[in-house]
Amino acid sequence: MENKHMKTRTLTGLAIFTAIVIVLEAVSAAVGHVGIFTFTLALVPIVVGAALYGVGAGAWLGFVFSAVVLISGDAAAFLAVNIPGTIITVLVKGTCAGLVSGLIYKALEKHEVPAVAAAAVSAPITNTGIFLLGCLLFFMPTINEWAAGAGFESAGKFMIFGLVGVNFLIEMAISIVLSPVIVRLIRIGRKGRV
Repeated sequence: MENKHMKTRTLTGLAIFTAIVIVLEAVSAAVGHVGIFTFTLALVPIVVGAALYGVGAGAWLGFVFSAVVLISGDAAAFLAVNIPGTIITVLVKGTCAGLVSGLIYKALEKHEVPAVAAAAVSAPITNTGIFLLGCLLFFMPTINEWAAGAGFESAGKFMIFGLVGVNFLIEMAISIVLSPVIVRLIRIGRKGRV
């Protein structure tokens, strides 16, 4: 009976976190703009879900985040350049952000707060790193044009300072501050139940 209860709790929690990821990414797409790109609030529930429900949950939540990015039009500038490259980059970056954060949490879970903090750091690093790799693989001619148009002397500087710099820092700060606190509050709430 206990195992069935745990499965039900996990499925319910994962459904709730899926809905939270969808809502937060939709809100981020609507109002979370810094320059031409959007910073996301969805990394927090991805990290929290990975910590509470496991590596697979983190990967699933990252995939959901990626799907919302594609559906919301947030990747429209890249879709106009290379549809397959955009889909691959977006799906891989989000899914891997959840997967990696789950793996890091699992490796360090004996020390919960540092484990969640490390997972929270890994999510934006993975998300942004794979985005930059996707830019290199699929979009460099366009990135070079955008860099020149924005007055940057190199595409590399444009990618770091024009595309991801501020967004990455905002995502990192939000994730590091909120993820450990939310996991801790959920764990305290679970212990308080009868």
